Amino acid sequence: LALDQDSLVTTRRSRVNVTFEGFEGDKHAGLTRKSDGRTPHYPRGTEIRNDRQISIVSEEELAQIAARMSLPSLIPEWLGANLCLVGIPHLSLLPPATRLFFSGGVALVVQAENLPCRHPGKIIEDHYKQAGLMELFPKAALHLRGLVACVERPGLLQTGESVQGVLPNQTIYPMD
Repeated sequence: LALDQDSLVTTRRSRVNVTFEGFEGDKHAGLTRKSDGRTPHYPRGTEIRNDRQISIVSEEELAQIAARMSLPSLIPEWLGANLCLVGIPHLSLLPPATRLFFSGGVALVVQAENLPCRHPGKIIEDHYKQAGLMELFPKAALHLRGLVACVERPGLLQTGESVQGVLPNQTIYPMD
């Protein structure tokens, strides 16, 4: 999927060129971005490293969100997703530093869970012409909204490629 420059809604593509900046032509591509509400430790608009180059969702989690919202379905384009994966249980809960290796050679590194906001909810509300979905979406999508990632290895990414996730070594930080 690729993001339209003027909208959150993405357009489905069968292949996309992936660079060190993200998906070629995507609104969120770039080595840097402006800080926003997700980065309160900087004044809004400060230039920072772009750790949100790519948005990833899963078909299974979209179905769960739709069920929680009593809707027949949701499509990744409405959430501004760049990639929609199938078959990775609990995709949104993959830890930061998880690497996703695609069979064509592209590699992405998970940066964080993509916390839900009202913007996709507005798109969903407009599509279904049903009031209240904008406010419902953030609650329904909590821990199901997907991930944001950065490009570690660029290349051509095509529909139908397999993906292998490699989890980082994990330890619990002692809070003493």
